[in-house]
Amino acid sequence: MKIAQVAPLWERVPPLNYGGIELVVSHLTNELVRRGHEVKLFASGDSQTLANLTAVCPRALRLDTTFQEYAVYETLELSQVYQQAQDFDLIHSHIGISALPLASLVLTPTVHTLHGSFTKDNQNIFSHHSQQPYVSISNAQRQLDLNYIQTVYNGIELADYPFVAQPQQPPYLAFLGRFSPEKGPQHAIAIAKKIGWQLKMAGKVDVADAKFFTEEIVPYIDGQQIKYLGEINHTQKAQLLGKAAITLFPITWQEPFGLVMIESMATGTPVIAMNRGSVPEVIEHGKTGFICQDYDEMSQIVPAALELNRYQCREYVENKFSVTQMVNKYEDVYQQVINNHIKSHGYIHAGQI
Repeated sequence: MKIAQVAPLWERVPPLNYGGIELVVSHLTNELVRRGHEVKLFASGDSQTLANLTAVCPRALRLDTTFQEYAVYETLELSQVYQQAQDFDLIHSHIGISALPLASLVLTPTVHTLHGSFTKDNQNIFSHHSQQPYVSISNAQRQLDLNYIQTVYNGIELADYPFVAQPQQPPYLAFLGRFSPEKGPQHAIAIAKKIGWQLKMAGKVDVADAKFFTEEIVPYIDGQQIKYLGEINHTQKAQLLGKAAITLFPITWQEPFGLVMIESMATGTPVIAMNRGSVPEVIEHGKTGFICQDYDEMSQIVPAALELNRYQCREYVENKFSVTQMVNKYEDVYQQVINNHIKSHGYIHAGQI
């Protein structure tokens, strides 16, 4: 197939540090190329890919202090994609609502992976374009009535996450993610304080969350019990998660997927998480972690989590959340979308399907 992959421009593909969507796009794009598909990736110019790269901007916009309007660059990206629409059998968008209006104006089908959650503001436009093909990344994400083709779970390369049979001693808790209220770092700190464990935290602080970080997190960072490691790279991330006894996922929102859960389990480290969003689909309760109803339960379940089999955590991710499985399902999605398109329009688009 001839496929266009449309990535966000905020981070490069793959991300240098934090960036779940861009990591998934990278794995998907490279594996499609390995399987013989002709793929063009629309992304920032510093992206690294096996595909044919169209550089929309010189580098990831989060690293560019000179840019002012993200929407300008995203509009340029979509203009480039849809001006070439006839060259593709299928366009795969990872950027949300911005692609919807243009996708409805061309004959080449666009499939949209929903990487985020629905909001009060974006529901109307999704509903207006409800018949376009969508992929959800968890069943819990399906809070709106849309034309869902499949749920495709995110996948990771197991080789990128070395297995750690025994956690570091003395044991510590890990938190990895954006430092925002919905990710729950404040609750991770409270849990560590309550049980007297060391907590190592890492992740980025967006401008919108700077006040929260300064007021709710910084006062508790003492460099001893509560350590903040900053925005770490992939190798450091794998070490943080792998050497931890337990990873905390104390979210307060309806998480669409939560890549850090499978990253942690891949290293062998079980996850204790709040029962929100996709969590019950990602963690196998009592085997690879625990799904809790409140933060007190998260604190109380730590001793039980220490007894879980770390090999079983690794095997679970390998069997359910690998790149191979993810790309197998996306190939099925692509074929289904193209077949539906042929039925609706009565012809096969010019390309190597």
